[in-house]
Order: sequence, then structure tokens, then C-alpha cells
Amino acid sequence: MSNAVTDTHALIWYLEDSPRLGAAANRVFNECDRGEIVIYIPTVCLVEIVYLQERGRISPDLRTQLDAELLTGTSGLVIFDLTVEVVNALAMIPPASVPDMPDRIIAATALHLNLPLITRDSRMPLTGLNLIW
Repeated sequence: MSNAVTDTHALIWYLEDSPRLGAAANRVFNECDRGEIVIYIPTVCLVEIVYLQERGRISPDLRTQLDAELLTGTSGLVIFDLTVEVVNALAMIPPASVPDMPDRIIAATALHLNLPLITRDSRMPLTGLNLIW
């Protein structure tokens, strides 16, 4: 398997060990846990996690859990910052296909890195990206 980019919901379900995470996505996260691949986390995912915590939709400890996992350095999870190159790739994701800006930024990150995207989002096939779920 190659490296990948994760969508926010996939990352959350991985951290929660949720059965909602697709089988293929779960395999990719397990490969990442073993250090076999890198899964890039767009910074906008961190913003969405804070937002969801503030709204009480996810555990208030989830961001702390993610930070601890990133600090241990034992997995292949890596934060990928919003760069000018990602912004340029954003212009290639049609707003009519993916109207939600955080989702467009996540898709643009995968497009810029030329990597598959871990997502269950039904709009993402319209981006032309290789999807993992």
C-alpha cells in the first residue's frame, strides 16, 4: 500500500476504534500504526476536531489522544500544513463537486501529494482522487 491522506471523519473513527471505519481504511491505518506507511493529516482536520469537540459531537479528549500519538512517533501519522501548493491544487477541485471548504482543502492536499484519500464522503469520487474506504 502507498502513503495516504486522511479525511477528518476517518481519522476520528480510527482514534475512537469505531466500527464505522471501513475495512480498507482500517487496514491502511493499521499499516500506519506499524510504521509501514505514512498517513498525512491536513491541518484543517485539526481545526475540524476542535470544532467538533466544542460542539460536543466527539470526545473532549480526542485531540489530546491524537497529540499523544503524534508525539510518540511510533506510528506513521504526520501533520501536513496548508501550503501555497495545496491552495493551488484547491482550484482544481470544483466547488460544485465538493462545496464544503474543509473537504476541498483535504481533497486538495491529497491531489497535491498525489496520494489516495481515506474517506467515506460520497462527494469525493467527483474529485477524481483514488479513494480508500
